[in-house]
Formats: sequence, structure tokens, C-alpha cells
Amino acid sequence: MPNYRRAFTPGGTWFFTVNLLQRHGNDLLVREIDLLRQNVHDVRRKYPFWIDAWVVLPDHLHAVLTLPAGDSDFSLRWRLIKSGFSRALPKTERISAVREAAGERGIWQRHYWEHLIRDEVDFQRHVDYVHANPLKHGYVSRVIDWPYSTFHRAVAAGIYPIDWCGNSDSVVVGDK
Repeated sequence: MPNYRRAFTPGGTWFFTVNLLQRHGNDLLVREIDLLRQNVHDVRRKYPFWIDAWVVLPDHLHAVLTLPAGDSDFSLRWRLIKSGFSRALPKTERISAVREAAGERGIWQRHYWEHLIRDEVDFQRHVDYVHANPLKHGYVSRVIDWPYSTFHRAVAAGIYPIDWCGNSDSVVVGDK
């Protein structure tokens, strides 16, 4: 079994990528966006965290999250978000024998990518990446047109202009 190393920094800020198990042609996350939002809300109520940036795409999501001072348990939060979302869905997905034996669903990839944010430049680079992601994947021609993103909150707060990042021909945000 692999030995995953995680950076546990109390009160830290992390960038995450969380994927569905079956990615291609799967729109589960946007189809069930209300369920996902409610689940995130429920987890935040019990185990607080700040959402610095978040975007939900059909088959994966990206987030930049900050935990409260003295708390570094982001893995608990993701486990609760993923399991709560999965339990609320009917069991219609294909489940491998290995997952079935472990009592797992076939909805999420087991692991996720996380990166501890190091400084303000790193923070801004990852927040920009989150917000530009729907444009990068070709879902929209303007970032503002993607409805499942904190970009709208950032525009309302004056952090980004409404036409930030131009259109899909001018995306220059790094690939993850």
C-alpha cells in the first residue's frame, strides 16, 4: 500500500482537485449540484473551513480552502463531503469487485490532489487556475458564464473584473 505524504499545517490553505471515478462523459457533479452544495454546507457547519475559490465541473472540482487556526484535518472534510454525496445518490453506478468488497461506491476516485499554498503568489496563481478552469476545458467562452464557480462572488467583491481572462482563445493559466 502506498504511503501518501500529506502536509498538515494547522490553519493552512490548500488547493485541491477531486475527481469522479468515471470522468469521461459524466456530468454527475453539475447534474446533482444542489446535493453537492447542501453536502458541503452541512460539512462546513460541523467542521468549518473557508472557501477561497471553488469551481464544479461535470466530472471534477477544484477548490482553494483555508482551515481554522489549529486545525489541519482537510482529509476528514473531504471524506465527509464525498461519502455524504455518495450516500444520498441511488446505487446505479458500476462497482468493481474490489470496491464492493470494501463497501465502497463507484462514484469518486479514492484519492485527490492537494497542494499546500506557500505564499500570496502561489495563492493567487491557484485561485486564478480554479476560476479559469471552465474556460480551459471549453465549457464556456467567458469565465463569467460558468454558473458553478466562486468567480461570481469574487466579481461582486471587486476582486476580478467581469471580463477577466478574456475568452477561450486567450487562456494562459497553467495546466494541472
